[in-house]
Amino acid sequence: MNRIWERNVVDKKKTVVAAKPAAAVKAKDKDSGFKKGDFVVYPTHGVGKVLGVENQDISGHTLQVIIISFDKDRMTLRVPVAKARNSGLRKLSSRKVMETALATLKGRSRVKRAMWSRRAQEYEAKINSGDPVSIAEVVRDLHRNADQPDQSYSERQIYQAALDRLVRELAAIDGIDETQATQRLHQVLKAA
Repeated sequence: MNRIWERNVVDKKKTVVAAKPAAAVKAKDKDSGFKKGDFVVYPTHGVGKVLGVENQDISGHTLQVIIISFDKDRMTLRVPVAKARNSGLRKLSSRKVMETALATLKGRSRVKRAMWSRRAQEYEAKINSGDPVSIAEVVRDLHRNADQPDQSYSERQIYQAALDRLVRELAAIDGIDETQATQRLHQVLKAA
């Protein structure tokens, strides 16, 4: 076995740490599952585009990171490959999952009688989960037709955040722009 050994000085004691073999790093590179140009969903930021997978030196350690660009937010995120699954980074949903989310929009609103602050926390958790069906539940529950009373400012903010997340993923899955995806979602909501 061909291993690389390195010495680190920690608290004036010498310790020997085994580094991973070069073959393991190459295998890890292949199993990240994310390639340049892929659309991915990061739970707290929504849909982004993979710019690449690179090795970067951070505090003297080489770390392999997935670089994701969120154009709408003008943000670039670097997620360590080893932490990608635990952080909730995933590929776009399948069409079947998105159809389930659209079917959820057609259902009846299930607004609980709890205090708004508690419901707002639940809605935020659903949005940040990144699950399209949960996000669709938030859109369905907070959607208001013309004949219904107006929403408070915080209700509009949460509704808009959920709608934006759902629109971006629908647009990426169907290969359409966000305007067309928004129109499609509004048609589904009107039909409900």
